[in-house]
Amino acid sequence: MTVEEFILAVKNAGINLTKQQIQQFEQYFDMLVATNEHVNLTAITEKKDVYLKHFYDSLTVAFYEKELATTEKTLIDIGTGAGFPSLPLKIVLPQLKITMVDSLQKRINFLQEVVTNLGLSGVEIIHGRAEDIGQDRKYREAFDYATARAVARTSVLAEYTLPFVKVGGKFIVMKGAAAQQELADGKKALAILGGVLRDEFEFSLPNGDARDIQIVDKNKKTPKQYPRQAGTPSKKPIG
Repeated sequence: MTVEEFILAVKNAGINLTKQQIQQFEQYFDMLVATNEHVNLTAITEKKDVYLKHFYDSLTVAFYEKELATTEKTLIDIGTGAGFPSLPLKIVLPQLKITMVDSLQKRINFLQEVVTNLGLSGVEIIHGRAEDIGQDRKYREAFDYATARAVARTSVLAEYTLPFVKVGGKFIVMKGAAAQQELADGKKALAILGGVLRDEFEFSLPNGDARDIQIVDKNKKTPKQYPRQAGTPSKKPIG
């Protein structure tokens, strides 16, 4: 996907990028590739692939969850890595307030540089693990949205994310071809943690890769014992 194809594809989805936003994506790409030479951020570095598999793929969240663009919503991105999906969403939705969580300091340093260089405001970057931060009163059940991309299977991901979502908020699940099986395996975890599936959207990226976005409503508080201590959710998933 060339830059021009990216701009057109996003426009066809209802988002018209400004010159400043286009420049921000270019800066983001340049910084990603430069930093990736000495910090392991991504295996995807070809420009066309970054624009398709990182930038465009991240923005599909906004294509299907229109309320993200309505008012000053808050979103927490767990295991954000190099900033996906939250930073592309922040670029196109400047009013969206994002919090990015990652456990590796080198990635945190990169994210801080990107946010500064792109002139983004309304961004908080936290170094730590979701299991620990999810028990912090400041962040627990404080967000309209929580999401994560390529972090863990749904049953584990739910425990990382739903404790951050306020009752009435939403957990956005971003998955590939295995989405249906993961959802089936994760239904018990979603129910225990306070989530219920509301919507599901199956689609393909322009290159044909299968994608699935599931919108989970948070309809009750997460029990206090979740998330469990670091490492436990992945070793002993709920259900």
